[in-house]
Amino acid sequence: MTEIHTPRLLLRRWYDDDLAPMADINADPAVMRWIDDGSVRDLDATAEEIERWEEEWDEEGFGVFAVELLASGELAGFAGLSVPERLPEVMPAVAIGWRFGSPFWGQGYASEAAHATLEFALQDRGLDRVISINRTGNLASLNVVRKLGMEPERTIEDPEYGFPLSVHAIDLTEYQA
Repeated sequence: MTEIHTPRLLLRRWYDDDLAPMADINADPAVMRWIDDGSVRDLDATAEEIERWEEEWDEEGFGVFAVELLASGELAGFAGLSVPERLPEVMPAVAIGWRFGSPFWGQGYASEAAHATLEFALQDRGLDRVISINRTGNLASLNVVRKLGMEPERTIEDPEYGFPLSVHAIDLTEYQA
């Protein structure tokens, strides 16, 4: 089983007990504001999302990690890798992403988990390049992207919702662990 330990976090595969806390995160309008059309997700939609993430692990050898706080064992959210198939103009690509519950914002958890995930992608999984796709205006995520050393590449339009998405990238030659 793939696990990554950071000073404060455990990045791991998903457990059945993660469904309810992840559904709570997905039900928070503040969390979901920048995701797709901003709609919250219920328990069933969250279960489907986790199932897709786990399938991607099986198919690609990477995926979305559940992020647990080492100090308390709480599920704080996720960080991980996915293939952004719904955005054909960026393909082929592997994208890094994260989502954390609002009680966990502003404490550096997203940056810590994203750094660990990027290192996993480039060093453990041997990827040459990783992108980040964020809704334009999401300054908190942009801050994490900058901390990762990712450079702006282009702006594209979300094919389903029509708003602008910022694409940033980093390749193995630019990465500094």
